[in-house]
Amino acid sequence: QVQLVESGGGLVQPGGSLRLSCAASGSIYSINAMGWYRQVPGKQRELVAAIVNGGSTNYADSVKGRFTISRDNAKNTVYLQMNSLKPDDTAVYYCNAEVRTTNYRTSQYWGQGTQVTVSS
Repeated sequence: QVQLVESGGGLVQPGGSLRLSCAASGSIYSINAMGWYRQVPGKQRELVAAIVNGGSTNYADSVKGRFTISRDNAKNTVYLQMNSLKPDDTAVYYCNAEVRTTNYRTSQYWGQGTQVTVSS
């Protein structure tokens, strides 16, 4: 099995910054891609940013130029640096990883979610 543990959420004022971290552990053979999604009550979970092997990244239009995703392959950890935060960024942020486990099966895994609140 694979576990994803997130950290770094909290309350921040508009214009402020936060850095989210997500560490993967367990029966990992390789990780194909890691990413961050977010969800607010009553809405579907949406992709915020993703990074694949090789370093290619993808961002939602709403966060381009403000958020940066990065990855430490040696630590199986993905980060989301969030700058110039807006109240509309308020959501529960979930880490996601596409993992090939040691039994050579590939599956999607999710973290438990971390709350980000942007408010004055």
